[in-house]
Parts: sequence; structure tokens; C-alpha cells
Amino acid sequence: MGFWLAEKRTGQRSSFIQRFDPRFWTINFPRPMMASVVTTAADALRVDAVFYNSDDLAGLIWESEDRLDHPLLAYETERDYSRLTWQFHWRSSGIMPLDAINGPTLTIEGRDAAGNPKSWYVRLWNYASGTATDADISIEFSKVEGGFLLPGEAEPVFPGDIDRLFISIIPPEYDGQATRYATPKIGWVEMSAIRTDGQGAVLEIGDIMVPENGLSMATAYDDSFNQTPERLLRMTRALGYRGAINHYLGMSHYFRLETADEGLYVSLSASQAGEEFAAINQPATVWHRDLISRAEAMGFSVILSLSYELFDGHCWSDWKQRAENGDPALTGWEPPSTLLSPANDNAMAYLQAVARAFTAIARDAGAAIRFQVGEPWWWIMPDKRICLYDDAASAVFGANSVSIASIDGPKTAAQNAMLDQAGEILAASTAALLDAVKEEAGAAPVESLLLAYLPTILDDQAPEAKRANLPVGWASPAFDILQLEDYDWVIAGNRSATKAGIELATQRLGYPVDQQQYFTGFVLQPADRFIWSHMVDAVEDARARGTPDIFVWALPQVARDGFTYFQEKEEDVNGFDDVQFPLAIGQGASVSPGFSTNIVTTISGHETRNSDWADARLEFDVGPGVRSEEELRILIAFFRARRGAAKAFRFRDPYDHSSHDMVGEPTPTDQFLGEGDGQRTMFQLVKNYGDPADEPQQRRITRPNPEALQVAVDGQLTGGWSLSPTGAIAFDSPPAEGSDITAGFLFDVPVRFESDHLTVNHATFLAGDIPEVLLVEVREGS
Repeated sequence: MGFWLAEKRTGQRSSFIQRFDPRFWTINFPRPMMASVVTTAADALRVDAVFYNSDDLAGLIWESEDRLDHPLLAYETERDYSRLTWQFHWRSSGIMPLDAINGPTLTIEGRDAAGNPKSWYVRLWNYASGTATDADISIEFSKVEGGFLLPGEAEPVFPGDIDRLFISIIPPEYDGQATRYATPKIGWVEMSAIRTDGQGAVLEIGDIMVPENGLSMATAYDDSFNQTPERLLRMTRALGYRGAINHYLGMSHYFRLETADEGLYVSLSASQAGEEFAAINQPATVWHRDLISRAEAMGFSVILSLSYELFDGHCWSDWKQRAENGDPALTGWEPPSTLLSPANDNAMAYLQAVARAFTAIARDAGAAIRFQVGEPWWWIMPDKRICLYDDAASAVFGANSVSIASIDGPKTAAQNAMLDQAGEILAASTAALLDAVKEEAGAAPVESLLLAYLPTILDDQAPEAKRANLPVGWASPAFDILQLEDYDWVIAGNRSATKAGIELATQRLGYPVDQQQYFTGFVLQPADRFIWSHMVDAVEDARARGTPDIFVWALPQVARDGFTYFQEKEEDVNGFDDVQFPLAIGQGASVSPGFSTNIVTTISGHETRNSDWADARLEFDVGPGVRSEEELRILIAFFRARRGAAKAFRFRDPYDHSSHDMVGEPTPTDQFLGEGDGQRTMFQLVKNYGDPADEPQQRRITRPNPEALQVAVDGQLTGGWSLSPTGAIAFDSPPAEGSDITAGFLFDVPVRFESDHLTVNHATFLAGDIPEVLLVEVREGS
């Protein structure tokens, strides 16, 4: 298996889009209002919004630089809008009309002719024909002027250096005073017949299609609410992901809100005109209907994932899990989320209403109903206090409630009894949630899934935590599928912890491997790009376990870091014989490094090139190295023992087999493997080619010579490590944070015979006719 962290296109296939293509607009806004944008036609989009305060403002945004798509799929950066004309039809309802003083304004952000940062404010009504809610608008950028009154306040726009466009969307009663509305305001905008003419009317855009890679994708509404579903699905399919899309409904953007005293809280009050559900807001409703319908049409099925997590600022106080001293359960996000108490009937009724709403959207779209209960647990504080002490939970525990100062360490019989009861409460709440989903689904079948986060549930320091957070009430057949996630272990490269954790979860809950799914990794920060290699290792481990469905978490990080995963299929190779090619062919062999590049010639004669591999693949002709009849017999015997192309083996490349230059004597600082972080224990052997300052091509080394391997930490030769079968260094304890891990080694290339046929004519061989014997490099996983 291979992967590539692409930073830009380097000849891959591209095509063209019209500038202002509806798929690539985004929406943004401050809390508490909510808004979404969806495409409604190839030249049209719709924005839905809900306003809670009189100063709420959303922006419909076009970025001159594509900061959201995968680098191989992004549209080109074009900041010059000179001689460009943009036309569209505007319709709106429930927002400030075009002719009002604070009506929709086009903010143009960029630089003036002297290069100084500058913003211009263009009143759309000045360029409209029609009514204040139904008009045709035409913007000629070389002639457009900012200001409310034209020509009196005219401020010519410099169109040659624009960063972004921002169309304001505000409620009709906007006054800038933050006055809370008695009831929320619902509004929408439609832009159709979007057209550009003139210079820069079209943009180049990446048009790759990575072959199906056998993986599925995970997304989250909180991460992607600002984009159109069509844009997200385009990326997912183009990058090779198929099957299910595990979509986390989130904890901070889907809900409706109501006023109580000075606060806004999640609501189950009756929906008002323009709203479809009591539990979720209208922008989220429209967005998810579009996502599910489009995904279904593309052959994806969406798994709806709902957790017990909720944005803390909008959660009713008595719904929150609490520690023994009354502290609420709060996550480490900023601003924080909290965890709903499984013992609180009102909180659980709210979750059930949310689940019903999303189930109804899927049902009405004719989509398969797949519902995941995502990471339901009793929260454990960073200082190891478990949150079992909210009022509702204390009432249920009654006399069984005892003090648990820390979840770590062994527990008394009374404490274990309380933890067991907590598990029963949790399992009963998830069962009730599934019952609500099935009731809403009606005659439609429902697939139920449970996602468990193993590093917290199966913490070695807290052996009894699983009583509360991996209850036996979840044992098969409580759910159809058990989903397992372990990204703390993946980040640390702790593959042994993953193996042990999955074995324990399997044993405790009884779901066979064909009823399991696996979620690999999470790369929170761009600086942690090294984690992708750990995630690929985890994928291969899951494949080796026989896990049928593997998800990459999550699409925004995949796009941000350019993660490109592909399978390099080795037909008929089902094993590896750890033996050396038997002939010392030396300089008699020829070697051909190659890349896979699809080249398409357009009708105009131009070429587009799509590079499928991040690393070269080698091919050797060892025929010239066979110099005698004895060596020919050895070759034939070795060929038969490998069953032709069926078994791979080691081959020493005479031109490149050392970490030191190509054939030099290895030293322990030859190749940089990574930087220690105090947790990571696994470091894959690699060899880099090219200038280190210019994104060198990196080669994964899977067949080093163990006797020649030297490992160093901060330049000092070190021990306390072991070598995996495919070239990964596993330290007994994690190297210190900030330490440089390096290695020197000799290595072989894993190869197979190119063909199942070996043709040598004895007479012509004796006459000097050299046979062609091709060996092909085999890609190896971890």
C-alpha cells in the first residue's frame, strides 16, 4: 500500500470550471446563528439561515485561493478580476431586502493599486434590476464602485488583486444592538443563473480520480457545515473512497435554540413556519437532506453518527454529567462541549428527538438507514474523576452511590457495583435511542452501529473503567456492527496497544471480526503530518485482522494535508519467502526505476499527466548475470521453488543497497526517520532521494539487513529497540520529545518474478544468447 502527502499538482489531470461555480462557495457566521449553503443546479445555490439576535450576520464567501479542497483537486488561485463580468439572479425571503440601508452588501477584500490592504463595500442594489427580493444583478469588476450612494460616494474598486468576496446576509430587523428575538427568524437566499464572462471567466481545477482504495471516509458536520455537500462528495469520490460515509452529526451546529433568561438552550419547542423539525435547525435540515440524497445517487451510504456530546454553552445545566464535587463534564475543545447524562430522562428524550429527525431525512430520501451511537460514555476528567454524580444519576444509583475519587487502580466491591450499574444505565439509554430510530424508520430496515473509543475505555491504569463504559449490555446482538477507534494509540505508533485493545473488546462484547469496523487515526494539527504513516500502518493491521470496513478520520484533515492513499495490487502474490536471490549477478543486472503516470492528450494537442505513485517501482533484468549452465540450473530451481510469480523474495540491487549514498558503508545518522514526541515508539525505515530542502522523494525500506542496522537518537548509537518484519523500528520506550531518530542500514528489494514462465533454450544459451529474466518490485505494507 502507498500514500502521498501532496502539496500541489505536479502534472496531474485537470479540467476547467466557471469562476463562481456554486459548489465552491462557503458560508460563515458567528454564534449563535446558523446557516448552510447547498447547490441546487449547475449554476445555482441556496443559503438557509436562522437568526437569534438583531446583530446576527452571515457571509456567503468566494475565496480567490482554494484553501479547502485537496491540493490535487483545488481550483487555481486567481486574484485578478479585471475585465470580468459576473451576473446572477437573486431571490430572498426573511432577510434584509436589497433596497434597504443595510441590504445585502458585497464586500471585496484585497489590495489597492499600490499594494495596500483594502476593502470595498458594494451595495448590490446599485447593480440590480427588479424588485428588492427578486432581481438580476450584474457586476463588471473593472467598473464597480463601493459606497452607498452612487455617484456621490463612489469609491472605485481596484480589481487586479482581490482575495475574497463576501455577501452579507442579515435579518430584516437588523440594528446592530444584539437584541434577542422572542422567536428565531428564518430566512433564505437563492442565487441562480450564475454566469461569468470576459478575462478569467474560467479557472483550472484538479480533475484526478484515484482508483478505489478499499477504504471509506468519515466526515463531521461541525467541520464541514460551511461547505456544500456536493463539494465534499466530489473530494471523497475522487480520492478513491467508496462504500459508506460515516458522518458525525456533531455537537455544535445542528440544534434549534430557545431563549431562557439570558441564555440560549437546545430546544424541543414546537417548530415554527419555515422549520421542519423541533430538534434540529432548518439550515442543518436542508444541508443534510442534500448530503444524503447526493450520496445515495453516487453509490455511497451515509452512516448517521450521534454522540452524547453537546456544545456546553447551549446545554441545560441539569442535563450535564458531573463529577462528585459538582464540576460539569467538559471536553478539551475551545469553547468546550459537555456530555449528556444517560440517567437524565429529558436529556435522553432530546437525543431521541434529534435521532428521529435525521432518521426521517434519510427515510424520506429513500436512503438506507444506518445509525451509529457514537462514543457514548460516562466522562472521565483529565485528573481521572469519573462523572457519575449529576442529580439524575445520583437518584438512580440511590444507596449504591459511593465515592470514586479516581477511576485509576483497583476498586472495592461497592465501587465496582456502582460502575456495573453505570454500565447498565448507559446500555439502557443506547437501547432506548435505537428504539426511537427504529420507530421513526417505520417499515424501513435499520442497521445499528456502536462506536467505542478504546484508549479511554481500556486504559491500563483504569482496569475497571470498562464496567461503566464498555458494558456487557452492549454485547452482540445489541448492535449490528461494533466500530472501534484508537487514535491515541495510532498517534503514538503503539500498535501492540491497538492489537490488545481490539482483542479485549472482541472478547468482552462478542462481535466477530466480520461484524466490526475500524477507524484509523486523527491528525489534529498540520505539524503532525508524520501521523499519516502511522495511520497507514493501522490500516494494514486492520486489513490483516480481516476487518471488512475501514474508515479514515476525517475528510478535512485529508484535504488539508493532501493525504492520498492508493492500493498497488500484486496479482497472484500471496506470500514472501525471506530468502536471497541465489546468484551473485553483480553489475550484470540492469535496473529500471519507474513511476505510473497516466498521460492524456487533449484535442488541442496538450498533455495532462496524472502521477499515481509517490515512489518509484523497480524492475530488474537479471538474465545477463547468468553466466554458466550451473547458474542456469540454480535459477530454474529457485524459480520453481517460488512457484513462478507466486512468491516474493529478497534481491540485492547492485546499484542502490545502502542508506549511505547508494552503496557506501552505513552510519547511524544516514537517514532521518522522525522526531520523538515522548509517546511514539514506531519509526519506519526510509531512504530519501534528492535535496532535503526541496521535498525529497521518500522510499520505504521494508527489507533491511538486520546485521547491518544501526539506530541513533540525537546522533548517539542506541539499543533498546526491535525490528519488525517489514522494516519498522519499535523502541522499548518512547524516545524523548524533540529527539532526532536516525538509522543506517543495508537493504534488499522485495521482488517477484515478472512472469509464471521462464523460457531458456539450451542450445542458444550455450551459443551466447542471454535469456531475459525479469524481476518486479513488490509493494509491501507494514
